[in-house]
Amino acid sequence: MGEEEEEEVVELESNGASIPNEVQEYSWPVLRFDVSPHRTYHFHRQFTSPTNPNNFLKAVKWSPDGSSFLTTSDDNTLRLFTLPASDREIPINTSEDEDSYAASLVMSEGESIHDFSWYPYMSGADPVTNVFATTTRDHPIHLWDASSGQLRCTYRAYDAMDEITAAYSVAFNPDGTKIFAGYNKCIRIFDLHRPGRDFSLHSTVKKDKKEGQTGIISALAFSPSHTGMLALGSYSQTTAIYTEDNMELLYVLHGQEGGITHVQFSKDGNYLYTGGRKDPYILCWDVRNTVDCVYKLYRSAENTNQRILFDIDPSGQHLGTGGQDGLVHIYDLQTGQWVSSFEAALDTVNGFSFHPFLPHAVSSSGHRRFVMPDDDDGDGDLCLSGRENCVSLWSFCYDSKMEDFKEDDSFNNQSGSGSLD
Repeated sequence: MGEEEEEEVVELESNGASIPNEVQEYSWPVLRFDVSPHRTYHFHRQFTSPTNPNNFLKAVKWSPDGSSFLTTSDDNTLRLFTLPASDREIPINTSEDEDSYAASLVMSEGESIHDFSWYPYMSGADPVTNVFATTTRDHPIHLWDASSGQLRCTYRAYDAMDEITAAYSVAFNPDGTKIFAGYNKCIRIFDLHRPGRDFSLHSTVKKDKKEGQTGIISALAFSPSHTGMLALGSYSQTTAIYTEDNMELLYVLHGQEGGITHVQFSKDGNYLYTGGRKDPYILCWDVRNTVDCVYKLYRSAENTNQRILFDIDPSGQHLGTGGQDGLVHIYDLQTGQWVSSFEAALDTVNGFSFHPFLPHAVSSSGHRRFVMPDDDDGDGDLCLSGRENCVSLWSFCYDSKMEDFKEDDSFNNQSGSGSLD
């Protein structure tokens, strides 16, 4: 890459130093999960096209500064939606047929998007830090500019045949200085300020002892408590804990029924939550005592190969996860008990993300559909409602807003609150 790209990326390290202290001063509002959330904004039409009527969503994540959220879909496209400054700027929309507003940026990749990750000190007000990384099939890791939608630089890994090999998962370390990427039986670490093909390679399998973690490294997560711990999930149904500085293997966790698709630490870093493919349970592990999992959280995921993402609210007290039943289930992380659920879509809810400091969340839905041609006219039409292959922004009730939610209950009467049988 050129010198201009390198200088632009180097500035990321210094500009993010003071952001964590500002975030810690904010007090997260106590949410009321016993009241169904209100759907504030809804998006469906801009994801469909005549050439791809079943363009289902794959994932959605809020930006670290909470100014926007990013989606990926089956058309190999990333869409950035900026949160309106107020309801007066863009009126609240409860309609299923019309989109609330258009995406701010649309970025196209060449192949299927495996994973993406926001820069941890990202700020929408600072174009230098406003970036995210993506990994795509048969492509290098891309660093995108979320202000302009332009590709800023690439990080390339090569195999033994000197051909580009694609990462299956990607994440920034907590300091924002390195990019960790998961490959088959190994991790490659790139310096953020050095785009190109320079990286350090760490195998997850010890050949001499035949120990370690086999399979594709499909999920990455760093401990938020700055303990230097890194969790790697593998399609071999194992999750391993490493130290970030030297990639020393601490222990391997077994128990997931399917290949690991998502790992996430609790806010205090003492617990780790793992989810797997075609596995109906999210497992909770105490990283201080890994003999057995602490408890299991149910979600409807037995019959899908999709990666279903879950998230923990900023208070660290609750976890939200989607599933094939179209519901978002909320769990109390102190007890592991189900708290409530609400209908977010009419198909698989594959992404759910809490806002970093406001009482909002965003969900994404959709799954692959196979349409057989009609015998009469030779064409099979796919008719989807506005609550399929969609993204919704939800506003949760908290104590000081109880009366407002009771007055405006138009959508709650439609979706209602679900329950676990």
